[in-house]
Amino acid sequence: MATGFFWDERCFWFGGGNYAFTAPVGGLVQPFVSGGLPEHPETKRRLKNLMDVTGLTRDLLASSAPAASQDDLLRVHPAAYLREFKTTSDAGGGELGMRTPFGQGGYEQAALSAGLAKAAVAGVMDGSLDNAYALSRPPGHHCLPEFPNGFCLLANIAVAVEAARAIEPDLRVAILDWDVHHGNGTEAIYLDRADTLTISIHQERNYPMDTGAAEVRGRGNSNVNIPLPPGGGHQTYLRVMDRIVLPSLAKFTPDLIVVASGYDAALIDPLSRMMATADTFAQMTRMVMAAADTLCDGRVVLVHEGGYSEVYVPFCGHAAIATLAGSSIHAEDPFAATFDARQPGAPFQAFLDDWVDDMAAFHGV
Repeated sequence: MATGFFWDERCFWFGGGNYAFTAPVGGLVQPFVSGGLPEHPETKRRLKNLMDVTGLTRDLLASSAPAASQDDLLRVHPAAYLREFKTTSDAGGGELGMRTPFGQGGYEQAALSAGLAKAAVAGVMDGSLDNAYALSRPPGHHCLPEFPNGFCLLANIAVAVEAARAIEPDLRVAILDWDVHHGNGTEAIYLDRADTLTISIHQERNYPMDTGAAEVRGRGNSNVNIPLPPGGGHQTYLRVMDRIVLPSLAKFTPDLIVVASGYDAALIDPLSRMMATADTFAQMTRMVMAAADTLCDGRVVLVHEGGYSEVYVPFCGHAAIATLAGSSIHAEDPFAATFDARQPGAPFQAFLDDWVDDMAAFHGV
């Protein structure tokens, strides 16, 4: 298989300065590591390092890509927002939305991040790649057209999808978001579009707390929110895929599937209370690939979103990317035995199974 891997060291240099994420610095609150932002470069850099050490990178077509152009960004974001972002970036940085600080050059780094996603989608759509992964940073799924939040300054996946639609206007796209936080930005962009299916699997009332309800259905029921109770683990995520995601994809019949691939549903992530493992992400990737083989000639792109454990994100990402590439190279998960032992017991798992089945009935699949 020809699997593209798009990354750029400059994306690892994106920073938000000294930012108080949970409490104001001062008094008895000491300054935070990485300026207080859990979204820091080490999770992504250590993923790339692990891939280099195991040899997985050699199984991929790895490269950078041009930054998204002004025309690319204008298909999703208003000109006024882009001007304010660029002006603030040139002046040394700042913050335009909720939890989205950036330093000087942040505009160019965010445009590069979107450009990596654009190149991944373009390569799959033109047939030069079977599938692809974009190690985008900063992430994008919380960014609305005119308002950034949750570490997201540009809607990377939407920018990539709309660039593809500039070439193929009738393109039907399914965007599956398994980041543990609700993909509110992607939902807002496509809620009234029948040509785009958006599916978000997320921890209920995590972030944002006021979005992600199952009742938000979109035009023609093209938005599928799957809020899960804290504590859901490996079996729950696979049941969600089998009972809701795969039937929803089959009903929609996309030409392309894009996954907002966050790894913050993993058991030791600091910003969630879910219990997924590296194998969870490998198996979900395998299930999406099988669906794509049936529905859209295997066209799948994974775009990196959240995940804040610098220890465990590399193993989750490696598992997903190796699966995507059909590679035999395996990074043994040093936490596997411990995390398997911590999965929900039978009574709680039965509750979770019922939750998923009720959600499937609600969505009519």
